[in-house]
Amino acid sequence: SRVEIPWDIFDVWVFALDEGTQVATGKGEDAVSRPSRPYVLPGRNFGHDGMPALAMTYHAATVFASWLSEKTGHTYRVPTEAEWEYACRANQPAPADLQASAWFFQNSNDKTHPGGTKELNAFGLADMLGNVGEWTAGTDGEPILKGGSFTDPASQVSCDAGKKQTPAWNATDPQLPKSEWWLPDAPFVGLRLVREP
Repeated sequence: SRVEIPWDIFDVWVFALDEGTQVATGKGEDAVSRPSRPYVLPGRNFGHDGMPALAMTYHAATVFASWLSEKTGHTYRVPTEAEWEYACRANQPAPADLQASAWFFQNSNDKTHPGGTKELNAFGLADMLGNVGEWTAGTDGEPILKGGSFTDPASQVSCDAGKKQTPAWNATDPQLPKSEWWLPDAPFVGLRLVREP
């Protein structure tokens, strides 16, 4: 996707805004899994329309991709780490001016920003670096968040930057077991999808 997946699209899935508008393809499902509605919308102080969806688990990102595939008839998925890094680099050296192409700790005012407000990379993709980190399928088969985010200093925002989820990302979740959908302490987590040909 050209920008990180915005709330405008993610909300349709989270809040079942599509129910009654399309008929499922009928692949024998008895039920369709969706996240519970969050007690408090993640990033509520950042704004909503046009802003990147955030604080979802890797599980939620992959189920969202499956839902979007079903709805559109195209195959969407979370990129692999190698695909994401290739798209980030866009056959170019590191960005000459990170300030012009990324939101990070020193310029973000401690919040996310609408998608596409910084310079596009050579492939025409926005916000590959900073704003929110993006889920990928790591080379070791485990999820990894790539690119850095608005909470990271400029020195930690790059195509090589990656983070594995820690218990701190959902420490304040009151549920036992912890939610498989939301990371209430990780407003720096987002996603971008790949559409297969």
